Amino acid sequence: MRRSLRTCAVAFTAAGLIFGLSACSEAEKAKEKVEKEAVDQVDKAVNEEYEVTYEVTGSGVDSIQYTVSGGSAMEPKMETVEKPALPWTKTVKLRGITPPSVLPVALDATGAKVSCKIVHKGKTLKEETGEGLAAAGGCVAVSPIG
Repeated sequence: MRRSLRTCAVAFTAAGLIFGLSACSEAEKAKEKVEKEAVDQVDKAVNEEYEVTYEVTGSGVDSIQYTVSGGSAMEPKMETVEKPALPWTKTVKLRGITPPSVLPVALDATGAKVSCKIVHKGKTLKEETGEGLAAAGGCVAVSPIG
């Protein structure tokens, strides 16, 4: 009788281990699949390019700084145009989660009246208007990819 109880106990323990390991294996596979999908999503977002058009209108603008392709999302590459003729527009390609931004600079803010806009696929992502010191606020939008 003790022998059959011991045999049953060993059999139940072995079955429990098999089912337990099987469940852990399935859970591990599911976790790996979710992690791979997340990495694929980030890779796609980081490498995908998108196009935006910057628009600046108004008066009293001495220069315009704007984000262009290159650099990183945390330190995007910027270019500057001096003494721009207004209205001014520029279409650029950006990559991934890099935020588009355009910053009109007015050295004599007393006469400045500025509007800026960032457009992606016909949709305005960000628009700002200001006078005087508020004119130099600029526009910064969130990447449409993120």
